[in-house]
Amino acid sequence: MKLTGYIRENGSVGIRNHILVIPASVCASEVAARIASHVEGAIAIPNQHGCCQIGADLAQTTNTLIGLGKNPNIAAALVIGLGCEGVPARDVAKEIGKTGKKVECLIIQENGGTLKTEAEGVKILKGFAQDIAKMHREEIDISDITLAIECGGSDTTSGLASNPAAGYASDKIVELGGTSIFSETTEFIGAEHLLAKRAVTKEIGDKILKIVSDCEKKAMTMGVDMRGGQPTPGNIQGGISTIEEKSLGCIYKGGTAEIKGVLDYGEIPSGKGLYIMDTPGQDIESITGMTAGGAQIVIFTTGRGTPTGSPIAPVIKITGNPETYKTMYDNIDINAGRIVTGEKSIKDIGEEIFAEILEVINGKLTKAESLKHREFGIYKLISTF
Repeated sequence: MKLTGYIRENGSVGIRNHILVIPASVCASEVAARIASHVEGAIAIPNQHGCCQIGADLAQTTNTLIGLGKNPNIAAALVIGLGCEGVPARDVAKEIGKTGKKVECLIIQENGGTLKTEAEGVKILKGFAQDIAKMHREEIDISDITLAIECGGSDTTSGLASNPAAGYASDKIVELGGTSIFSETTEFIGAEHLLAKRAVTKEIGDKILKIVSDCEKKAMTMGVDMRGGQPTPGNIQGGISTIEEKSLGCIYKGGTAEIKGVLDYGEIPSGKGLYIMDTPGQDIESITGMTAGGAQIVIFTTGRGTPTGSPIAPVIKITGNPETYKTMYDNIDINAGRIVTGEKSIKDIGEEIFAEILEVINGKLTKAESLKHREFGIYKLISTF
């Protein structure tokens, strides 16, 4: 199948052509949303952070916002700052601008308040929209694609059906020269040694073991055990009994390819192939990290069902539970439950997922996109002071 996308100034390839409005802090989020609401094709992210953060936490929020603006699915960006937050709005805009895409920045306190900022922002976005309307899709290759893989609301069918099928599709993209990222460090616990064996170097294998160890240690410093939150109540109701059982099912979504590296939250891969990103187990924060790392498309497996989408990347929903497919048909794109019922093999559904990925790259809307599910959250490392 011929693939098409939007080739950006820096050579990256978008499969969507969004205008992104980025609030530097929660204090600018409402104005950002109002500006975006006036212009077709504009999306504002509801950033809840950016104020009173320090150290690594502030750096992570700042870098995530920059990464989202750099994502190839973004054609142009407008950064909105209040003026007194920790995240430097102008620096965020400057870094995004290094991609060559059009970027502007407005500061509410310097622009005369919310009404004047809103009016000026709408004017800027209208200009962006007129320029973007002139852009045309061009032929691209699957090697231009970075796939993000997520699982959430898992049950016993996730590890048996949907995750292995997602892993098959991931392997195929990697074999064809593309890039794939899977994440959720908390859901490697008990299976991290298996992932470490797949690392291309001992150093990368050791890093996989370290991020899992650090995750457990962080929980212990707060006087809790990860096993108190994993498996979740929903996982348990779905038949998953232990964190190790959940992890063994979870890692299937990463396929069988060699692991080329371990990425920090929101980090862009340095090459092609399969990567792990160090993220929390929360679905939305995890997807945000991978899209900040450049993923243009997401496949999301869910046994119990979840409607989660993304503001900037299409999310393909897959369930291994045939009953969930029936009850949440409006939200689920692919029924991998046919593996459980014996109608299809893992390879069959893996090929179906891959074919759907190609269709979505070419512009087909996922159900999450059609319903405008744009869930968003940035992972916080430490508490606000």
